[in-house]
Parts: sequence; structure tokens; C-alpha cells
Amino acid sequence: MVVEKSYEYAKKAQDLCKKNDHIEPNLYDEYGVNLGLRDLNGNGVLTGLTNISKIISSEIVDGKKVPADGKLWYRGYRVEQLIESLGPEQLGFEKIAYLLLFGELPNKEEEADFAKVIGECRTLPTNFTRDVIMKAPSSDIMNSMTRSILTLAAYDENAKDTSIANVVAQCIRLISEFPLLAVYGYNAYNHYEKQESMFIHHPDPTLSTAENLLMLLRPDKSYTQVEAKALDTALILHMEHGGGNNSTFTTRVVTSSGSDTYSTIAAAMSSLKGPKHGGANMKVMEMMEDIRAHVKDYEDKEEIAAYLSKLLNKEAFDKQGLIYGMGHAVYSMSDPRERVFKAYVEKLAAEKHREHDMALYQNIEELAPQLIAQKRKIFKGVSPNIDFYSGFVYEMLGIPKELYTAIFAVARIVGWSAHRIEELICMNKIIRPAYMSVMEEKEL
Repeated sequence: MVVEKSYEYAKKAQDLCKKNDHIEPNLYDEYGVNLGLRDLNGNGVLTGLTNISKIISSEIVDGKKVPADGKLWYRGYRVEQLIESLGPEQLGFEKIAYLLLFGELPNKEEEADFAKVIGECRTLPTNFTRDVIMKAPSSDIMNSMTRSILTLAAYDENAKDTSIANVVAQCIRLISEFPLLAVYGYNAYNHYEKQESMFIHHPDPTLSTAENLLMLLRPDKSYTQVEAKALDTALILHMEHGGGNNSTFTTRVVTSSGSDTYSTIAAAMSSLKGPKHGGANMKVMEMMEDIRAHVKDYEDKEEIAAYLSKLLNKEAFDKQGLIYGMGHAVYSMSDPRERVFKAYVEKLAAEKHREHDMALYQNIEELAPQLIAQKRKIFKGVSPNIDFYSGFVYEMLGIPKELYTAIFAVARIVGWSAHRIEELICMNKIIRPAYMSVMEEKEL
């Protein structure tokens, strides 16, 4: 009843908001305001410095800025080289997490010690799963996780302590706990809301983050090495992506206010769950389901191109004129994460006997950039991003759609933690950008 009353009142009042909160778009140009903290070319406005990661998507040739193959570094190392250095079987989430948090690659002893700590911290307070996670199950797993994060503060006697040692300890615990918050949150929803059977497995401290995720999700706890490697690679590639992405910038903004770790990470979660940020792979999966329903021959490039043209012409799917998974706010010619990831996607598709679907993805990857360039007159280049394939991998792994963005968070908590620590060490000013008022002054 209360919700209905508030909504009925809001329906009547919304026109006042639309009238009095509208700002004419030309004013942004007139006052030189970088809308969305981006310049006229779509590049992010420089707001800080970082040692954690680096992204390059263009280069200077003959004095002009031109698109280039995308490059991504973690703490000075190319992400492709980090993945390659792990070899075909080693799972490296914990090793690369150490690198991002502490700035150096660990030796074997340091790597083992860190993995042991992560494993030992992969637990929740007594009865937390029952009393917190299961009390209010939700299909929105990101909301469930965020509630749990904020509640964990009540179990931490030093929750408000922002000393570096304490923050590092808090971040390590959250990195360890995130897989549990995600999977248990889904299991509660699956049981109470979807009326399915519920199983709660205890984590294995000797297993990696990727292995624990698969084990916790499956009734029989089983998984293959190829499955674990594909998920581990996805987690590493989603760990960090510069300080300017929305959720990481949120982390730094809230950290700069002096807030505690739990509130800071909860704020980052609220940013990541937005469909313009962490929900991109879900949109790709929905689009691919639509394409499968309308394209009969996955090898027929003409048939595929015809339907992709319908997408671009706003005649199909959600009629937004977009081919999801193509293009990126930063990269133009290529997304280095997608280049690395694709090889593991192909291996997983072969193990799952999904080569037919893989062929469809590969044909779309080939055709979509050409069609987009023709339709949109885009000359900087368009390429698939990592979200183009990540949803496909999660689907092959049997990960429910409700967990897609949550899995992103399981990875990105590492990057958020690194940026929170760097912000605490390097900055002593609250981040406070300016907004110019264009309000008309009135007399009573």
C-alpha cells in the first residue's frame, strides 16, 4: 500500500521534475563542460594518476593521433604476457591479484603464502549465510551481495580503520568472500523464489577462486581443467581496467571522502550493476539468442549479414540499432582482452561440442565491424570487446544469467582494492569536481 501511494504521487509529480531539471544540451558546449567527464572525442578527462594499470588504444603518427591495436598493462606487464606466462594449465587468479595489490609479481613462496591466506579467509561469519543471505533472497544478486558487504562491516571490530594494513586485510577478506556472497545469494534466490532444490557447499581452501566458483555452483561439485582455466582467464581479464571506468572511479571518489572499505566497495558494486557498465555481457547473450532464433545457417555469411543489418537499422531485437559486444569506449581496432580470451573460448567450445555456436560468433566477429563502419561511417575502427565472448563462456559453464554481473564483481574487487589502497597512500584531498549552476534566480 505504501509503495502504491508513493508511486501514484510520483506519477503526478514527474512532469515537474522533467520541466525543472531539464538542461539544454547546447549549454554544455557554451560553458565548455565535458559531459560525462569526456572530451569532444569521447576521451576521458584526466582526473588522476595511477601505477596500477595502463590502457593504450591509439598512437601518434606524423603528429596525428590514429587508432591502434589495444594494449593493456597490469603493473607494467602486458596482460597477454601474464596470461601466456601461466601456461596452459596453471590457474593464475591469485598470482595476478597479488601483482595488482602489491605491485610486484610474487615468487613461488609468496604466491603460495598469498593463495593460502585467500583460501583460509574464504569463509563467512557463523550463521551469516542463514541470517543474512537467506533472509531476503533476490533475483538481483548484485543487490544481495551489496547488502551482505555492508552487513559484514558489523562483524569487523576495525571496520572504520583506514590504516593501510587494516584496509589491505579487509580487501583480502572481501576478495576471498566474494565468490561465496555471489553463489550463496543465487542459491537462496533459486530455492526460495524459483522453488528449486538448494545446496550449500563449503569452499575448499586448497582450490583456486575459479575452481571454488565452479565447485560451489554445481550439485556434484565436479568441473574439468578446461572449464577452470577458461573461467580463471576470464576472471584475470576482468580484474582491472584503468582508474577511469565508472566503478573504479567510484571506488576512488568514496575512498577520498575517508569512508570505510565496506561502504566503498558497496558503492563500487552499485556502479558496476548498471546496464551501461557491468551488465554488457547479458545484453550480448540476449542478442545472440535472438540471432539464433532468426538465422538458420550459422555458416551462411550472407544470411548473418542480412540479419545484422536489421539490427543496425533498428528493425530487429530491441530496435536500438546496436550490435552488442562490438565497440568499446576506449578501444577501437582491438580489445586485447578479447584477443587473449578467444583462444580459451575455442577450447571450451570444443570440449562442450559447441563448435557450431562458435562458428556463429566468429562470423559475427568478422562481419559486424564491416557493417557498422559502413552504416555509421565510423573510421576509428570497431572491434569485438571481451563481453562479446564472456557471456558465451558463462553459458557453456552452466553459470546462471543472474550471476553474470556478479562474476564480473568477483574479478573486479581486486582492481577496486588496488585503487582504494593507492588512493589512500597518494591522495589527501577529497575528490570534488565542479558543477556550474545555470539556475535562473527568482524573487518571491
